[in-house]
Order: sequence, then C-alpha cells, then structure tokens
Amino acid sequence: MTQFEKAASPMPRRVLLVSHDIAGPLMAGPGIRYVHLARVLANHAEVTLAIPHESPGKPAGEPFRIERYDRAAWPSLAPHVEACDICVFPSDIAGTFPQLAQSAAYLVVDGYDPLLAEWLAIHGRGDPDALAADWRDRLAQLQRQYTLGDFYICASERQRDWWLGLLEANGRVNPAAYAADPSLRMLIDVVPYGLPDAPPQHTQPVVKGVWPGIGPHDKLLLWGGGLWSWLDPVTAIEAVRRVAAQRPDVRLIFPGTRHPNPELRNLPGQLRNARAAAQEAGLLDTVVFFGDWIPYADWANLLLECDVALSLHFDTLETRLAFRSRVLEYIWAGLPIVATEGDAAAEMVARYALGRVVRYNDAGDAAEAILALLDAKQDDRPGFAAAVEELNWTRAAAPLIAYCRSPWRAADKGASNVYSPSLMAQLEQERAHYEALIRGYESGRFMRLMRWIERRRRRFRRSPKS
Repeated sequence: MTQFEKAASPMPRRVLLVSHDIAGPLMAGPGIRYVHLARVLANHAEVTLAIPHESPGKPAGEPFRIERYDRAAWPSLAPHVEACDICVFPSDIAGTFPQLAQSAAYLVVDGYDPLLAEWLAIHGRGDPDALAADWRDRLAQLQRQYTLGDFYICASERQRDWWLGLLEANGRVNPAAYAADPSLRMLIDVVPYGLPDAPPQHTQPVVKGVWPGIGPHDKLLLWGGGLWSWLDPVTAIEAVRRVAAQRPDVRLIFPGTRHPNPELRNLPGQLRNARAAAQEAGLLDTVVFFGDWIPYADWANLLLECDVALSLHFDTLETRLAFRSRVLEYIWAGLPIVATEGDAAAEMVARYALGRVVRYNDAGDAAEAILALLDAKQDDRPGFAAAVEELNWTRAAAPLIAYCRSPWRAADKGASNVYSPSLMAQLEQERAHYEALIRGYESGRFMRLMRWIERRRRRFRRSPKS
C-alpha cells in the first residue's frame, strides 16, 4: 500500500494555504494555482486561503474561507496558522515567516517556482560585488525552506530531481528519510498545475471585434503570460512579421504586459524590447498589440477567441526547471501551441501532439509552425482530449490530497532523531568548536611540551641497550 492509498482520517483536517501572490479578479500563475488547489482540497478538508492584503478584491463564490495577511507582519498570519492542522505555503514564505518553524501544524513546502533560477535570470548581471552580496542574502532567505518541511511538493519530475539535490545538500536526504520510504515520495512529490473539470465556455467577446485594429474574423495568436527576462517575445514578433506577409489577417496579442501584483510591476522584463521590435518592424498596433492584464473571469473567453498560442523562451536554467501554467490553460481550451524546446511544457506538447516544438531563437522555425497550425483542421487535434482527461486538477493534486487526508511528520524531524537538520547544525557547530580547540592546543605550550616528550621517548627507544 502506498502513502496515497492510506485510509482517510475520520475528521476533516483544517488546511491553510498561503498564497504569496495576489488572488481575486486579477491573477497571475501563482494566485491561480492556489485558488485551484483550495478548490480541490475543499472536497476533502476545511480549507482557508490566505492572500496578500494587496489583492484587489477576493475570489467570489468559493467553497473555502479567504483571509488576508501582510507579508511584512507575522501577527497577520499567525492566528490562521495556529488554527490549522496543515499549512501549505510557497517556499519563499519560509524565509518571510521563520516563525512557521515553531508551529504545531504539519508543514507542506510548495517548491513549484524555481526561485533561484528566476533570480539569476532577473538579477544575474551587473556589478559582481553587489550581485554577490544580494545572492548571499537570497540564499539566506531561502535556507529555511529546506529545514521546515514535513512534506514537499513541486511541479514536475525535473523539479523533483532539482529539489532532491537541494534537500540532500541540506541534510534532508538521510537514513531516516530513506528508511521511511526508499522512493522519497513521502519527502517530496509532484503536484503540477492542473485543468478544471468543466470545459471553458465563451460568453462574450473580449478581443476580437473589441480591441481597435482586431476584427471579428482575424486569426489571433496569443502570448498569454507575462514578459519575464527568460522569455523571448522578440523571436515571436519576428516570426509574426514573416507570417503576416502570407496571412494579413494574423494578429499577435500580449494581454499581460503589466503584472497585476503591484510589488512585481517594476521587475526587469522584456516589454521594452518587445515594443521596440514591433515598432521597428512596423507592426505595432496593426499586427502586434499590447494590452493590460485580462481579468480571470474573462480568461476562458479570450482563450476560445484565439487560434494559436505561443510559449517561447531562451536556453537558460529557468527553462530547464520551469512549469508554465498558462500552457495548461491553452490545453484546457484546445488551443494549438508553438513552444520552444527545452522545458516541461514542450515535452507535453510533443507527448500529446498539441502543436509544434521549435528551436531556440529561431523565428523561421516558429513562423513555419504558426502557419502549419493555422491551416490545420480541428480533427487533427486528437491529443487534446487525452491531455485534458489526464491533467485535471484532481489528478494533479493527488499527492497533496492524500497528505491532507492523512498527514505524516517528516521522518527526520523528531526531536530525538539524530538526522534532524537542527541537530545536524548543532553537531557541526560543536565539531568546529572542538577543531578550534585542537588547533589552539597544537599551537600552544602544552602541545609543544607533549611533542618534546614524544621526541625524547622515541630517541630513548632507538638508543642501544646498556
């Protein structure tokens, strides 16, 4: 019997999910993830979703409680942590609120976001000395995530391999964890993004015939997410320039140019480069359009108005570890996808035949893929039905559902356990202390005397017997 087949607890557990991003009418990937996880867990537990106080409004009509908290104030979150049996939070929250370590709740660390890789992509260029100091601070903030968790989740098997290495380096992969479960699935398992059970419905036009310059019968290409530093909208724009020479009815839209979270709007990204490329190509506001963040309530309408979706990126560490949530929504809507090779999304596109996988920074390859998908018929997309069936939220969240129904403490976190990270850190400090003492003795008079006695003793043994 696996841990996912354990009997459910007789009483519902009280589960707190802490979203580090805003949730409400406007949401990006992290907020969407936590709303959907709260929905699916609400079928098995009493769920509260804690959202940052900056959230403009709240998700409405949900089967769970919603509370606000302040990222700068532990007292705003503490009562909700104290009232829960299980607390699920993104790995960054462990550094924000180290007080979680004192909680009696079972702690689930959600490592779906490759924070170190994203930091390098956003901030990894500049003055070496300043970068080194910032990097040390970032590592220190994230250090707590490796010791807090009773259970860890991430978004893909690639990420799980990465996390196993991080956990091993921080003492969490050890004999106690291995004895409890040689697969280490009880330590960390995969909970990716999922798809809603109900198909999307189109209730009103959002872009076609609404945005100036886009007609109701134009072919719409969608760049559905943000414009982060690791993404490649310039190649997309060059590809569309080539496509538009053959298909003047094609339009490319970027509806997510301004992140809905005010704290993230000033992060470096590709918006300026993308606008400049569209302007230089003579496509701005005629073929290429930039908009504001689409309300989540209108997202299904937008998806169903589009004809092809784009997910293009550079060859970076972030690419290797990323799990692009918007691609799951393209699949939900049956929207063919052009995806750059190298990430988990491209693997899904290839596995289920959901579109075309193209080479890095290759506008010609992307243009050919767009033209082919625009000409393909709906009957040429059998993979979408299989993907939708296999990638729903209930299946995606199965390891977390099982944990919340019957949680366990991490095998190496007991107070008397010799493998607990806190005790390992204490032993390391003691070892360093004794090594310093030994070095002191070795350099002091006592050790010089003992070495002199030892030399005399050896000389006496070597002397001829009388």
